[in-house]
Amino acid sequence: MSTPRRTCLYDLHLANGGRMVDFAGWEMPLRYGPGPVAEHEACRSGAALFDVSHMGIVEISGPDAARRLEAVLPAAVSALAPGTLKYSFLLDADGGVVDDVIVTGGPGPDGPVTLVVNAGNTVEDLVHLRLHLADDLTISHRDDLALVALQGPTAADVLARFDPGPSALGFMQAGGATIGGIEVDVTRSGYTGEDGFELMVAVDEAVELVEGLLATGAVTLAGLAARDSLRLEAGLCLHGHDLDRTTTPVEAGLVWAIPPGRRRDGGFLGAEVVARRLADGPLRHRVGIRPVGRKPVRDGAELRTATGEVVGTVTSGGFGPTLGAPVAMGYVTAGHHEPGTELVADVRGTDVPVAVTALPFVPHRYYRP
Repeated sequence: MSTPRRTCLYDLHLANGGRMVDFAGWEMPLRYGPGPVAEHEACRSGAALFDVSHMGIVEISGPDAARRLEAVLPAAVSALAPGTLKYSFLLDADGGVVDDVIVTGGPGPDGPVTLVVNAGNTVEDLVHLRLHLADDLTISHRDDLALVALQGPTAADVLARFDPGPSALGFMQAGGATIGGIEVDVTRSGYTGEDGFELMVAVDEAVELVEGLLATGAVTLAGLAARDSLRLEAGLCLHGHDLDRTTTPVEAGLVWAIPPGRRRDGGFLGAEVVARRLADGPLRHRVGIRPVGRKPVRDGAELRTATGEVVGTVTSGGFGPTLGAPVAMGYVTAGHHEPGTELVADVRGTDVPVAVTALPFVPHRYYRP
């Protein structure tokens, strides 16, 4: 087995009491001293900082790079204004989700277009891009950059202490800022359901940047456990759990991320399968699941009707601190996906009553001026 990699903030995590675990081949903080519930609540009420430097940062540039990238992404990449972000996917020929990504439009048609991809998929994504894009496009893995996420309702106020620029950005917009004398690329984005920012910075300046933000006294370090409970409450997918190559965007309920023109005209890998799923309707649907009582229902739990018919599987599950109750997501067959549908989850041999519910569990609070 290979040794897990470490981000440039590894020593800072240890110095602040981070409990490190192996995640997607990286040693990452699961939690800190106060614990994941306190970190979760800090993000909901103040500002929490997450190390997301394990994520892959990929740049694609070359002749007409934005338009040609549309061969592997169903997003309208060529229509993205500079500094505009979109959520999208890399799809395979069967319409399955190789990875879900954030795309940032470049300064011109030749790019560079930036993709932020999931940590455990970076190598596979690079192979996929190089296989399906022409050799005259340059595909660069920017491992010289670090990425941190400052999330929560007071995140804009924290950054405004250093630079007023980020406060003017709307959700899914990018710009630049100077934080404590350090130049950073800023996007108003994140994966918690809260307002917030992701800060891209040179690896050798990342520690100084984070220490400067922590020195304000208004920022709480948060780990993987809080990040997972936040994204679950927000009804956001985790690749490898709620998305994979066996899942199309249609059944995942993510068709909104494919512009109508691209649904109609296709031209991307897997387009025919996606069009067929849209025309015929999905055989299964991603849904929210609310267990009755306080017993969490974890991923892998089988979902059945009261008569014992297996109709689905839980793909993400845990405790929602904001709700004070367990929450989960999963896939159920068509006809059992309407909110209010009562099912039973098999939790290690124990039947737990659950109800299908709409997503998200906690409303998003993105900033849209």
